[in-house]
Amino acid sequence: MAGRADSTVLAGARVVLPTGTVENGRVAVEGTRIAGSTPDGARTVDLSGHWVVPGFVDMHNHGGGGASFATGTADDVLTGVRTHRAHGTTTVVASTVTGELDFLARQAGMLSELVEQGELAGIHFEGPFISPCRKGAHSEALLRHPDPAEVRKLIDAARGTAKMVTLATELPGGIESVRLLAEHGVIAAVGHTDATYEQTVEAIEAGATVATHLYNAMPALGHRAPGPITALLEDERVTVELINDGTHLHPAALELAYHHAGADRVALITDAMDAAGAADGEYQLGPLGVEVRDGVARLVDGGTIAGSTLTLDTAFRRAVTIDRIPVEDVVRSISTTPARLLGLGDRIGSLEPGKDADLVVLDGDFVLKGVMRRGEWIIDPA
Repeated sequence: MAGRADSTVLAGARVVLPTGTVENGRVAVEGTRIAGSTPDGARTVDLSGHWVVPGFVDMHNHGGGGASFATGTADDVLTGVRTHRAHGTTTVVASTVTGELDFLARQAGMLSELVEQGELAGIHFEGPFISPCRKGAHSEALLRHPDPAEVRKLIDAARGTAKMVTLATELPGGIESVRLLAEHGVIAAVGHTDATYEQTVEAIEAGATVATHLYNAMPALGHRAPGPITALLEDERVTVELINDGTHLHPAALELAYHHAGADRVALITDAMDAAGAADGEYQLGPLGVEVRDGVARLVDGGTIAGSTLTLDTAFRRAVTIDRIPVEDVVRSISTTPARLLGLGDRIGSLEPGKDADLVVLDGDFVLKGVMRRGEWIIDPA
């Protein structure tokens, strides 16, 4: 396990670069960064028969390893972060779930400290400003309209670390809140929404730029009522999140999104809850009880899907081997695109000299064999 790779050359692998895949490629690492040339005295790691891709970036994640980002302590959050790092996610945004506003503000304060320490990349508020018609695994009793003053309270509590807020933009205050978020440099994401096509177009024009887990918790696409899915897919300003776990989406729905939006507008996410990287059993998602059986999380009361137990290495492997998405496109969707959205594209998301040495080693069957974060092996492929 962990160890600092002060000067390392990864040799012989298929390396996925922004310009394409290089056969028998080399990636040089010096300290915490990718180097432009081979450092003196570098250790060479032979990765023949493997792939080297950028570290994964998860912009929608509620926890893992039995621990919750939404309700847990700082130690709990670190447990979840380490769990996902061991599955290749070198950058993670902590997502909350619907709760009392004061509790969310306190949780944001704690999470912001972990952002400042470099453990998290930011905070995503999912709820409470969502539609009771499309609440998913959120407590209806705690939902509220997106009052711009209350939205502002949460982003202020995050002390500059809020990256995204999911809103049902058709609710009273929704459009005003989108404009507020855009003005403060926070992503306004359309999700858990019952909006029409026209209402979604209005939200995009106001500044919404992300679709929270496209298809899920929103009206289905209809030929007379195209709804939010059509509006979100057709607008080049919008990036769509997809949960590729085989439960949330039919493969044809994933293909439809890739076909219309393209890899540069798809962000593969986990929407993971506590049970990601952990065993089946009973868990909590905010105030709601969840049962995980055969890796699928559902609310105890009603059976609604309650997040996922997905890790991004599984999402990557599924996208390539089952969905037949080109490796280069999957890399863009799982690393480059979310890094850009989070404003971190100058540091992470691709294998380029000067960027953080965040990378994942996969074998020929796309099974994870190594993870490096900022030049340190979390899982050493040797």
